[in-house]
Amino acid sequence: MPKPYLRSRSISKIKVRTPSGKVNVHYESRKNSTPKCKCGNTLNGVKDNFHKHSKLEKKVNRPYGGTLCHSCLERLIKKSYRGSL
Repeated sequence: MPKPYLRSRSISKIKVRTPSGKVNVHYESRKNSTPKCKCGNTLNGVKDNFHKHSKLEKKVNRPYGGTLCHSCLERLIKKSYRGSL
């Protein structure tokens, strides 16, 4: 029976074959998914583990940085500019 803290779903089980031929279970913490834009593309320049980084490392230095990708931002700027004319 595994220890109580190893029964969590936040820890993934990996089966590893040892040199003697036995199969043991190793436990690893799951990796965070990469940040994504609303359109589904991954955001470049943004790190994975948000809670471990400072505010400057969590976003890109531009308007809507860290929430929209460059193509969506370009579309948004064009739409707002054309609407103001």
